[in-house]
Amino acid sequence: MSAMPGRSGASPCHHRRVIEPVPPEDMRVSDTDRRHVEERLRRAHDAGQLDLSEFDDRVRSVWAARTRGELERVTADLSAPPPEPGRRPMFSATGGGVTMRVLTIVWASLVAVNLMIWGIVALTTGHPIYPWWVWVAGPPGAALAVLYLAGIGRPPPPTP
Repeated sequence: MSAMPGRSGASPCHHRRVIEPVPPEDMRVSDTDRRHVEERLRRAHDAGQLDLSEFDDRVRSVWAARTRGELERVTADLSAPPPEPGRRPMFSATGGGVTMRVLTIVWASLVAVNLMIWGIVALTTGHPIYPWWVWVAGPPGAALAVLYLAGIGRPPPPTP
C-alpha cells in the first residue's frame, strides 16, 4: 500500500504558506465577523458619524472583505461606538431591591395559583362565583406598589 501525501507516514507538507504563521491582519473573516462590523457601522450611522451613502459604501466593503485587515480599515476612522442602550433593571442590586424582587415573585406566584384555582372552581360549578382571589392579590399588591413608589428597592435614575 502506498503512502498518500499529507497522511501520517508520508512526507510532511513543505508548502511555505502552510508552515509560516499567518499575521492577524491576514486571517480570513467569517460572516459573523462581517455582521459585527456591519452592526458597528449601523450604530455609527445612527449616531450621525456616517451619512447614508458612506454607510452603504462601507457595508459593501465589509461584505467584500476577505481578511481582518480589510475589515479593520473599514472602521479605522470611526470613534468608539456609543454604548448599546440596555434595559434598565426593575429593582436595584441592594438588599432592598433583592427583598422587593423576592416579595414580588412570591406575591405573583400566590396570585397566579389562587386565580387558577378560582377559574377551575368557576368552570366546574358552571356558574360565576365570588372573585375571592382579589383579596389575595389586592392588599399585598398595593403594599408592594406603595413600597416601590416610595423608592424601596428601586434603582437610581439614570444619569444623562
